[in-house]
Amino acid sequence: MEKMINILFFFIYLVAGITGHRIDSMRSKVKEDLDIERELKLINKAPIKSIHTKFGDLVDCIDIKKQPVFDHPLLTNHKLQTKPSFENIIKKTNVKNSSTKAIFGIEREQCPSGTVPIKRTTHDDLIRAKSYYSNFSELTPGTHIAQVTLVSDPDFGPYYGVEGTNSVYSVKVEKDQSSTSMIWVQNGPNGDRSLIGIGWHVVPILYNDDATHLFAVWTTGGSKKGGCYNLQCSGFVQTSKKIYLGVPLSNTSIINGRMLEIKLSINQDPTTKNWWLSNENEHIGYYPASLFSNLPYADQVGWGGRTTTSVGAPNPPMGSGLFPDNIFTHACYFKNVTYRNKFGQSFGPPDVLTKAFFDEPHCYSAEYYGDEDKLVGYSLQFGGPGGECGG
Repeated sequence: MEKMINILFFFIYLVAGITGHRIDSMRSKVKEDLDIERELKLINKAPIKSIHTKFGDLVDCIDIKKQPVFDHPLLTNHKLQTKPSFENIIKKTNVKNSSTKAIFGIEREQCPSGTVPIKRTTHDDLIRAKSYYSNFSELTPGTHIAQVTLVSDPDFGPYYGVEGTNSVYSVKVEKDQSSTSMIWVQNGPNGDRSLIGIGWHVVPILYNDDATHLFAVWTTGGSKKGGCYNLQCSGFVQTSKKIYLGVPLSNTSIINGRMLEIKLSINQDPTTKNWWLSNENEHIGYYPASLFSNLPYADQVGWGGRTTTSVGAPNPPMGSGLFPDNIFTHACYFKNVTYRNKFGQSFGPPDVLTKAFFDEPHCYSAEYYGDEDKLVGYSLQFGGPGGECGG
């Protein structure tokens, strides 16, 4: 009899434990959903007008003075800057404009005066964005990089801008993978690094599609302390009426065929210290200086790519999927790459301070060519087929 009672109590204890665990899980899920809904209310402002793009995006035209960024606690008294003060300061470089520009942005219908386009964020969008951003660190298992960086030097640094014209590709990736090409500025050591990047990537988990998208990313004091992709959190001030972050790129390059390019730059405004993102001569917007704990300038700028995959799974192609070979219709390239000094002058990276790095040579590579000619200027290539690259 006593044995039966002990067994009965054991089963009661077991059921109570399972039930308690389920209740805790339900409470956690409810709290997570409430937090997501609260964030969505901050991100999705009441639109003056909404536009359905040909890419399938729903873009809201938001009052430029009421966009999500101004909900950030560090920006409550921020003064809106509608254009950078450096427009007439930065010296023009010897760059030949490409006749093969990638087409993106809002082409036919534009937002009314005083408003800016912001892609509407859904509940699932935000969950996917949080999941993907949490793996931004280069130390995350399954992440591999191939890049060219310009390190700080007393005679050349620090740096106040970076630029490059990048060939755009559409590479095949699986749902749990990503492939990225970007330029960036950063300051500080790993773990306490502040970074701003802009480029193109293919990330099914972020966009729920396999298209190539324009993106931007920022971190402050390490990716765990603050930051996000595009406008999935308060931080970026949108000023362009034509281009919005996250927009799909409708045409891409063909290996051994036509090359489609985007000219991208990140520059610090010498007056406000805000960091501006631009495409060609269109200023997309900026990250306010007050967002960052340690980005008064950049101690490193760079150009290159990264891929991510699930632990133990093969990595996807990077760039065009081909290794660098100095043939610009093969591997993905950056041409006319420059950095900017504190005087607003742009220069090509000197060979002595430029470092090509790739962590898995049988999967990816990067090569810096220096000053090639007036057509491509200071240039580099990166990328590779991916495959079994290890953790």
